[in-house]
Amino acid sequence: MATRALLAVLLFSLPALILSQQTGCPDVDPTLTPWNPGHDPTAQVVVGRGQNYLLQSSATFFSLEIKDGGRIVFADLGSASTNEIVLRSREITLGSEGEFHIGSETCPYQGKATVSLYGRKDDQKNSKQFLVMAGGTLEIHGQHKLAWTQLTQTVPAGGLPKGAYYYTSNGQGWVRGIHLRVIDEITGAVVDSARFDTYADAENSRSLATFIDQVPSGKIVALATFDEPSRNLEDSAKEKLRELGSVEVDSLGIRNPWVFVSVKGDPSVAVEQRIPYIDTETTGTATATAVFDAFFGSFKVVLKSEWLAGTRCSFSIEPTADEYVINLKDDVTSWQPGDHIVLASTDYNMEQAEEFQLLPCQECSSHQVKISGTTEYMHFGEITDDVDLRGEVGLLTRNIKFQGEVEDSCYGDNFCQFFDYDTYGGHLKVLQGFKNVHLSGIEFTRMGQQVQGSYPVHFHMAGDVDEVGGYSRPTYVRELSIHHCFSRCVTIHGTHGLLVQDTVGYDTLGHCYFLEDGWEQRNVLDHNLGLVTRPGTLLPSDRDTNMCRSMRDGVYGDYIPTAGDCNGVSTFWIAHPNNDLINNAAAGSPAGLMLDGGVKTTQPTANSPYEYLSIGHGGGARYKPHQNADLSQPRVPAMIEGLIASKNWVWGSWIRGGDIWFDKCAEGAFPNDEGSTQQIWNSIFIGESENVGTESGARVWGMGGVKPVERSLPHGTNHPLVGLDVYDGPILANGCTFKRYATAPEYDRWSSALGFHRSNTWQNTPTSNVTRAKFDNVQSRMFLGGPGLPSFGQNNKDGDKTNILHDLDGSLTGYPDSYIVGPDNYLVRNPGCVEKPEWRGTFCSGKYGQLWVQAKLPNTLKMSLVRDEYPDHPMTLAGPLSHANSYQQYQPVVTLNTSYTIHWDGRAPEQIFLYPINFNSGDWVRVGLCYPSGTTFDVRYQRHEYRNQWNKYQNEDAQPVSSLAAVEAGNGKLFYFEESTGLLFLKIRANYDREGDSYCSNMGCERIRIAATMTSDAVSNCMSTAYPKYSLTPTETVPMSSFLSMAHDCAGCGAMEPIVYDVNQKFLEVTVVSAGYNEMWQQGHRSFIEIDGVRYDSHYRGFLVVALDALTGAAATHHETFDTHGQAGADVAMANFIRNVIPQNSIVLVAVSDASSQHAQECLTALREIGAQEPVKTDFRGNFAMVGFKGTFWPSWIQQVNLPSGQGPAQIYAKIPLMA
Repeated sequence: MATRALLAVLLFSLPALILSQQTGCPDVDPTLTPWNPGHDPTAQVVVGRGQNYLLQSSATFFSLEIKDGGRIVFADLGSASTNEIVLRSREITLGSEGEFHIGSETCPYQGKATVSLYGRKDDQKNSKQFLVMAGGTLEIHGQHKLAWTQLTQTVPAGGLPKGAYYYTSNGQGWVRGIHLRVIDEITGAVVDSARFDTYADAENSRSLATFIDQVPSGKIVALATFDEPSRNLEDSAKEKLRELGSVEVDSLGIRNPWVFVSVKGDPSVAVEQRIPYIDTETTGTATATAVFDAFFGSFKVVLKSEWLAGTRCSFSIEPTADEYVINLKDDVTSWQPGDHIVLASTDYNMEQAEEFQLLPCQECSSHQVKISGTTEYMHFGEITDDVDLRGEVGLLTRNIKFQGEVEDSCYGDNFCQFFDYDTYGGHLKVLQGFKNVHLSGIEFTRMGQQVQGSYPVHFHMAGDVDEVGGYSRPTYVRELSIHHCFSRCVTIHGTHGLLVQDTVGYDTLGHCYFLEDGWEQRNVLDHNLGLVTRPGTLLPSDRDTNMCRSMRDGVYGDYIPTAGDCNGVSTFWIAHPNNDLINNAAAGSPAGLMLDGGVKTTQPTANSPYEYLSIGHGGGARYKPHQNADLSQPRVPAMIEGLIASKNWVWGSWIRGGDIWFDKCAEGAFPNDEGSTQQIWNSIFIGESENVGTESGARVWGMGGVKPVERSLPHGTNHPLVGLDVYDGPILANGCTFKRYATAPEYDRWSSALGFHRSNTWQNTPTSNVTRAKFDNVQSRMFLGGPGLPSFGQNNKDGDKTNILHDLDGSLTGYPDSYIVGPDNYLVRNPGCVEKPEWRGTFCSGKYGQLWVQAKLPNTLKMSLVRDEYPDHPMTLAGPLSHANSYQQYQPVVTLNTSYTIHWDGRAPEQIFLYPINFNSGDWVRVGLCYPSGTTFDVRYQRHEYRNQWNKYQNEDAQPVSSLAAVEAGNGKLFYFEESTGLLFLKIRANYDREGDSYCSNMGCERIRIAATMTSDAVSNCMSTAYPKYSLTPTETVPMSSFLSMAHDCAGCGAMEPIVYDVNQKFLEVTVVSAGYNEMWQQGHRSFIEIDGVRYDSHYRGFLVVALDALTGAAATHHETFDTHGQAGADVAMANFIRNVIPQNSIVLVAVSDASSQHAQECLTALREIGAQEPVKTDFRGNFAMVGFKGTFWPSWIQQVNLPSGQGPAQIYAKIPLMA
């Protein structure tokens, strides 16, 4: 009977099971038992074998463990339900064969569900974790929603085209009198301001009258009083104020608060208020609010003047609506009213990221959303200068949420000295051997802890989690929104083959996407966004300077860490090259990309007191990609393609190590694996982009150098902007375009497209080179600096003195096969060099290598190198290595096949190695080294493996000879000590050729080793005996090439194509030509507009106006001509055409033919509404061409050319990115 009953149950259940499998919805499984356990914070619940629960309502436990076949599935209450299932517990554990389901991959959860982990760090027992152990299954799948996208139009600060405006007299000192603002009626921007102390004297009153008289008609005029303005306000000023519409000015009495706003030429719109003065404490506030309509909507001007516990006045200009529609690249119909989004900062300050809630928007297209409120900062949304600089927009809310419950403020040992909020959140950890883990569509907030191993999403030593590990459904996390968390975003530790996709990490502490140990491989990070990545305490690389110097438990002894030991926090921390990063964006962390020497991997000692895993103390390790990670096998370059690094406060990218090659990248800075190079090609560097930023919230605000407009700057107003920062090397730059760099001497800012690394103690190799460079709107191609200039220090470190860069084809200097060197570097100069004082440099020709001098016993001396042709110009080098090293190394660039002497500021080192670096077979330099009289020598020629100097291929004694002539005639294995001068002469000669970019020969590194036995402690400086005896006449051994040009139209130079995220991005090529009467009939020009090869050039007089869809580039369906010269009605008709016929989001092209000025008036205002700037009106028969935009903002590609008759035609060529 029991058997038959069981059979009946199974048969009855079969259709439902089939239905569950077909729909993939786990909550429709009829074997699940409805479960409503209620709230018991003391309950330690275990769900085990035979217990399959459908959680239908919220519950609270002390702990929850699911194991041995137990299963919990959340009931889906549907998207229309206002109820939410909240599961609260101090910890949740998925043991062997335990399962936890919210939705499924094929049936995403539609209702609202939250897993909430609670408890304090100082509770007796509280891990606050969701732990997935071996055999556990975790399947959580929320609604599919777009994770993040980009703006397609700039969102202006305050919702106004030029930004909102606010002024208060608070904090401005004693600013008595009448404050006045002139406001542009088109944009709402303040275009002029002044203050007139009409209490002090009548002259201020007359100046006020003159000022008002000069305000152009149509401008908005706003006035507010501070303290007492009436005593000397005389009749001329009152008359001008009455003309503006004031009726209260004649009644203005002592200390009366008074505000007034009007439009010059239209007194009917005037608004004002004056209140009588009672006393300084209780008089009250006069307020005036005026609303004005504009092309982008409407804005209001609010003025206040008051006596309330003192006097003050204020002005504000802001939109009337507390909402704004933003335009986005992708279809965002999955984003719904009530969702929260974040707009990434597009300036140097990541704190300009802003969060908003979405509002219902019937008028929005599928690529638009309406936000509640207006932005405090401008968010740039354009492709400009052929580079995609559109700001990112990320989704924060999901219908499934993992959260930690936290206290209102920091407490206990939660690093409250660094954080004023509770950082003890929840965490999700997945261990090796899990059965299945797939996460999608989940929000994680208040997760993570400032405790090692406790992160929002953490795969801990999970091994291979893809097909390699036997998983038929490879593990993934995707469409996660991780925000306001306390330790990282996604941590991959000892785990391989994980997919992290379409995830947003925002406002988190420590490295966000974190590959922990450096051996994690085959992980794929695809289309993830990270922004506002803040310092944390866990690792030295996470910490900022304050944390670094305060947390000293991990250092040796009394060592105090420096800023360089820390300050490495990054959005993406990738420690192994065998991982794929595709289409990711880091939109707010100190640096864009860093590939350098790694971290310290030894414990602190007396000789190396730095903390384990601190930055910059990796023992000389460098990133060296080779086949199969085997240095004995051929190098394989790491390719970085399509990187866009913009508005980085420190570096766009810092690249050093082995073969690292950049292709099609934009805006960065570059600073040892022998023979490797760092290369960049087909890339674009931008200095002062069209993204000028927002003054409020800017790190630094100052005047630009390319354009005389104020803008944000990364450091001080005198800090130089440099595109390609040449350091060490070889650095090879091929086919790069540099845009918008200019020195600004008036601000003591010495920017340049290229430059050498400043305050450089290291070296620059003569094999670094530039070819096919293109410069667009660059006033300063290169600048070498000088002592005392801001950011250059004394410019006297070893690397500063030995700077060198090879211009292969003359595209940088105009001289093919020339070198840029410092003006005082006489080691490489010759009589044929060309001075370039505006660069603080010199162009020279020649054959160059490097003489590396390693000195031991002692390693603390300064070395002076003297070229025999320039004995009056020695170069003194200190060496870059700390005295803790066993030797010091000096790395000067030298002219090959010439002679030098070496001197010291103390007794010569007992052991010296001389390396011919970047020499080819037969190249040589003759060197005389200074030693005390009576010194004896053991000199050897050695050749060793370049990776291991102890593995010597050859160790041969050099032979002494009795004359310098014998040394010069020899093969580099002879030496001669001249007692009379104290010089040991050798010929440092290369016997083998180099291959490729190797700095040593193909047979290993050659060197001369000198062991000296000295009987005197005399200082080894022999300059007085060496010269003039060995002085030579300077000669030019390699003739300087002829000057070609420094033209901007270098054929085949520069980046070949725009650099954008979207491969489907389209551009319109437009040409606008305007020919006035003289240009037409005397010079033969014609006016026309051409769009992607289609020309509009009908015979006409006046204006030709053509409109295009800015989203799609659809063919011009709106184009008309208007004879504003001969027909009076054409003026209003053209204004109406622009305002009412042309649709929003249109590119508007304008060309004048013959003459246009006779009746043009209202149409000129309409042109200003689409971006034209004064002067708009042309001279009689003048030339006017314009590219404008009709919308709620003005893109940076708007431009116009207005030329008088006889100076045309006016011509514009533009490549306009479409906004779809």
